[in-house]
Amino acid sequence: MACSIPTDNNTTIPNWLDLPVEITANILQRLNTIDIVTSACKVCPLWENICKDPLMWRTIRMRYNDASPYIFNHVDLVKICRFAVKQSCGHLEDIDIDYFCTDDLLRYITVNAGNLRRMRLASCQGISYMGFSKAVIKLSKLEEVDISFCNLPWECLEDLGSSCPLLKSFKFELMNTLQCSNYHAFAIAETMQGLIHLDIQGNILNNTGLLAILDACPLLESLDIDRCFNLNLTGNLGQRCREQIKVLRLPRWFNDDQYCSDVDLDADYDDYGDVPYDYREY
Repeated sequence: MACSIPTDNNTTIPNWLDLPVEITANILQRLNTIDIVTSACKVCPLWENICKDPLMWRTIRMRYNDASPYIFNHVDLVKICRFAVKQSCGHLEDIDIDYFCTDDLLRYITVNAGNLRRMRLASCQGISYMGFSKAVIKLSKLEEVDISFCNLPWECLEDLGSSCPLLKSFKFELMNTLQCSNYHAFAIAETMQGLIHLDIQGNILNNTGLLAILDACPLLESLDIDRCFNLNLTGNLGQRCREQIKVLRLPRWFNDDQYCSDVDLDADYDDYGDVPYDYREY
């Protein structure tokens, strides 16, 4: 048993080595993956042994804010991610990546993470249509997916919905655009009928597309359609949204009477606005 540490005023504080292993593991699991791989596992033999447990790697979180771009480039981050996936020994359930994911890395994840339940790949321009489609075929246990700003075509949504029957939560946020298309909406409606949470901010669907989603997804409880500029919710469709959806985020320039005619379409919006906390996380 490690000794307590004396202080200058003759009091003692517990040595962190005295903590039960379960508590230490719980603390380490709250770190981001980059810190665990590059720092925490090298602190002492105890922490190194804890980090060898595959269950420590059930969650891999590598968001942009977790690493300074001046220290870790994309090549470094890919190496760190591959190491973490390997350490999980198939126990990986939740992966969260900003920017650096590629087809090669996604293929490595699918080969080594057949139990994946949640996947967030945000702003990952290195993922292709073919790479994504081949991956989701092998990830049939996915329940939550976020592929915002990945520049993937609407066909990927069909492949995702068809391959992942357990999908309950889907986020597909796009940049602001005035172009109109319902392809994404129809793909969601045709293949993701079990959705409970849907976030399609900035999407280019119009009323026809939204109606298709509402008709096809009877379990839908939360819906975010902020920045969907092609929608007109002044009539029955807006009323239906409010009646059918428990947690609803409408375009923020919309009110019960009319759309504001002088909306600044180039205005910057924050990520979450007034969405309840539970929905902000996904």
